[in-house]
Amino acid sequence: MAAEGSAGAAAPTQRDPGRPAYLELFFDLVYIFALITLAKTLAVDLTWTGVGETLVLLLAFTLVWAVTAWAADTLDLARPAVQVQFIGVAAASLLLAAAAPDAYGERGLLFAVTYLVIHLGSSSYYLLLLRDASEPRRSSRVLFWYLIAAVGWVGGGLAAGPIRLVLWAATVGVEYVAASLGWPAPRLGRAQPQEWRLVGERVAERYRQFVIVALGAALFVTGTTFSMNGYTLDRARALLVVFLIVVLAWRIYIYRAGELLTDAIARSTNPSLLTQSAAVTHLIMVAGIGGMAVTSHLVVVRPFGDTPASWAAVILGGPALFLVGRGVLDYTVFGRISRSRLAGLVLLAGVAPASSLLPPVLIALLAMTVLALVAAANLVSTRLHARTPRPPSLGGASPGRHGGPDQP
Repeated sequence: MAAEGSAGAAAPTQRDPGRPAYLELFFDLVYIFALITLAKTLAVDLTWTGVGETLVLLLAFTLVWAVTAWAADTLDLARPAVQVQFIGVAAASLLLAAAAPDAYGERGLLFAVTYLVIHLGSSSYYLLLLRDASEPRRSSRVLFWYLIAAVGWVGGGLAAGPIRLVLWAATVGVEYVAASLGWPAPRLGRAQPQEWRLVGERVAERYRQFVIVALGAALFVTGTTFSMNGYTLDRARALLVVFLIVVLAWRIYIYRAGELLTDAIARSTNPSLLTQSAAVTHLIMVAGIGGMAVTSHLVVVRPFGDTPASWAAVILGGPALFLVGRGVLDYTVFGRISRSRLAGLVLLAGVAPASSLLPPVLIALLAMTVLALVAAANLVSTRLHARTPRPPSLGGASPGRHGGPDQP
């Protein structure tokens, strides 16, 4: 759906609906910074509380990114008014990322208000900008839910200590449940697939780019950590190990379910639900890659010495979480879970009991070896058995290229 321009305005340049616009790639640069910030923040507070706090912030950032990615399928990004809105969201997201390290300290209210401004401001802007008949219903649902969410975010920003974490965690949980249900609202009902246009090729490409953003953040953390610490041969070896972990994650992701996600969405009996499923799997994988970024920071700074249990949990947990997400993506695309993912999880679990006896770099080396075995198994399996998309039967709409969640 292309929004109408004002009378006399020059016709915007048409873009390939299956390809993201350059504006979206520019927008993604902010989220590289956001993921770097979250990884470094967790690395200095590697406790269960720190993990919970970082997870809540990651869920908040991811929802902003997803909302913007989905909105781009409805908006005409060639329109100056839309470009201004996107740049405004990027600027607010940059402020959000800058406030994140102290979001549970003195900048809590700043983080909460900025987050709400992004969602409430975007929805209000869409109401004023777009003239499509379904837009008032779509954006009104979002406004309804974020006015409710404002109570939890602002209340948490004013609270202190564990209360802030509890309020924010509950609020972001409500947001995700509301989005999954189509943002139901009184007298407006819930979103219907036909209200939202998601092109399978374009959505799959945006999800792939989100993974690339996370991988880029992990590489940035790896490089800057090495450059900011004294050079030693041990650190150079650690740099190589953590770099290869990131490379293998990229290889495992893209080969081949990552490549075939577009076709899977097109073949699905319910592309809307499959798109939502793919969003969840990519969030899990991005969280795992975030764990790899934290691993890079820890292992490069101190390759040898004792390994605290929290360090071992991150070094092994990052790849494990990534394999979980990647396994679910296999099911999304092929209707089955690759045995190599399950074997990789078993091997990582087998390393865990010995982690207290090994230095950090050796645990990272073992994790890298497991990922290398999974990647090798992928290659062999694909050479022997050609894979074609065979998404699970999800019921609902007939196969097609369009459909998706309502605009959050």
